[in-house]
Amino acid sequence: SSGINAEWPLRPGDVASASKHFSLTLPHHGPYKACYTTNGRKLLIGGGKGHVATFDWQTGRLGCEFHVKETVRDVTWLHNKDYIAVAQKKYAYIYDGKGVELHRMKNHVNPVFLEYLPYHWLLTSIGQTGYLKYHDVSIGKLLVELKTRLGQPHSMTQNPWNAIINLGHSNGTVTMWSPNMKDPLVKMQCHRGPVTAVAFQNNGRYMATCGMDKQLKVWDARSYKHCMEYYTPTPGSHLAISQTGLLAVSFGGHVQVWKDAFETKQKSPYMTHLVEGARVESLQFPNYEDVLGVGHSNGFTSLLIPGAGEANFDALEANPYESKRQKQETEVKMLLNKVQPELIQLNPDGLHAVTPDTQQTQLGDLNEKELVLRFKTKGRNSAKRRFLRREKHMHDLQRVKIRKAIAEAQKDDDDSGETQKSKNILDRFRPKKKKVPTATLR
Repeated sequence: SSGINAEWPLRPGDVASASKHFSLTLPHHGPYKACYTTNGRKLLIGGGKGHVATFDWQTGRLGCEFHVKETVRDVTWLHNKDYIAVAQKKYAYIYDGKGVELHRMKNHVNPVFLEYLPYHWLLTSIGQTGYLKYHDVSIGKLLVELKTRLGQPHSMTQNPWNAIINLGHSNGTVTMWSPNMKDPLVKMQCHRGPVTAVAFQNNGRYMATCGMDKQLKVWDARSYKHCMEYYTPTPGSHLAISQTGLLAVSFGGHVQVWKDAFETKQKSPYMTHLVEGARVESLQFPNYEDVLGVGHSNGFTSLLIPGAGEANFDALEANPYESKRQKQETEVKMLLNKVQPELIQLNPDGLHAVTPDTQQTQLGDLNEKELVLRFKTKGRNSAKRRFLRREKHMHDLQRVKIRKAIAEAQKDDDDSGETQKSKNILDRFRPKKKKVPTATLR
């Protein structure tokens, strides 16, 4: 392809690969930000002057296209191809696959960058005031709002391994954030000027940063130590790392791709490309494809990068050829397997580990205590036994009340019998007393 230094002959079997190299010339709506879905099949582009479009970049089938008539700063996909998030001039908006506005998130004011955490269903944004916000899109609730106290960042990205948000600031530092803490988990001094771009490997081992000091540095993300550095003729603007470890960096209109840059110090880039008369605004490698997507001020360009994508895909993780039925089932499974935000931490392997000191202390306490064996009758505390005991208790209370009432009634009869004379059956044959007439006064 034109503009790429490395050349290789196209065989008849490479026709399909050659069709993946294309360029969209859209000079009136740029600069463009680009984003691929997790399965690498759909492409979302957003122009700085308001143009937004989604399409299948392999077949050229258009999904939706609309104009928001205001500034667009960033775009990203949500959990599937039917929902997108757009950072516009004043608020962040969510649109469906047909371009219909679904939500206007007023809590995300003046957003500059957007990131979506797929396993946690969290949409993160940071604005011009430096507030980092986490929004749960599954329930539509703003979880937390963190104040960075470092102003508007120059870059924002996520670590795919632990879902930590990383921000590059104007003082040369990179901060790592989790929604569970108000302060940054890690604060690294990486450059002598503003940090313009940050990128992470999929396994979370290495981190790459670019700064205004014209340095491209590689860091060990586990020990936070500097590994190696490369020189860029002008300050680098964007970074991207592929599934196989290829590192792409852009400065001005130039794009360089480095191979094995994290293992040993390389002397020259693997591939280079020049976007004539334009400035690169975004870089991203789609999953399972040997392609690099470049968004620039004149549109979008898809470059062929041999060896960039993983050859074998996991259909249970991200299936590029999924059907409509599979897409629905995947969405339900993702929602059922949703990871809670409280589990976001620097080392996710520590979630299922036991601290050796704590384990030894518990074993020591167990040895000091005397074990007392208790034999419990089987079924003694079953639901049926509890019900029978409760019924017996109610019958006992009722029996006591009845006995008390009978005793009181017998006591009343005895008292009435003592006051009245006993009657005989022959008393009816006794002569009755004559009534004495009473005189009446006239």
